[in-house]
Amino acid sequence: MQFKVPQFLDIEDKIFGPFTFREFVYLAGGAGLCFIFYKLLGLLLGAIPILIIAGFSGMLIFYRPNNKPFLYMIESGFKYFSQNKLYIWKRKLSKKTSPPAPLLGGVGGQRPGEVVGINRSKLTGSRLRDLAWSLDVLDLKK
Repeated sequence: MQFKVPQFLDIEDKIFGPFTFREFVYLAGGAGLCFIFYKLLGLLLGAIPILIIAGFSGMLIFYRPNNKPFLYMIESGFKYFSQNKLYIWKRKLSKKTSPPAPLLGGVGGQRPGEVVGINRSKLTGSRLRDLAWSLDVLDLKK
């Protein structure tokens, strides 16, 4: 027994000509607000608000960054500015060292007596704790 599986569920139907219902609401709302500003302020005083509203309405309808609606970008920006942020600043103390000794007889930029290829950094307890903490800092709100 075979069943027909619905496909393209994420595509909205075009109801009003080339616009979906949501796009038509953005278009009608933007046009309505532009008309209200035109009637209240006139053409000269209302030109700037009318252009702003028309531009925003047009972006909601036609602009699709990363093939997603522009409303998702506005929502993400609002969430970013309204949520708490975790800022971490750790001051690094630099050791004041004397200038390096001149190279005398070294091969390939190496100082005499210097061993190449050995990583001398050790994993101390504090460094291990920092690494574990950085791995644990995840967004656990999801």
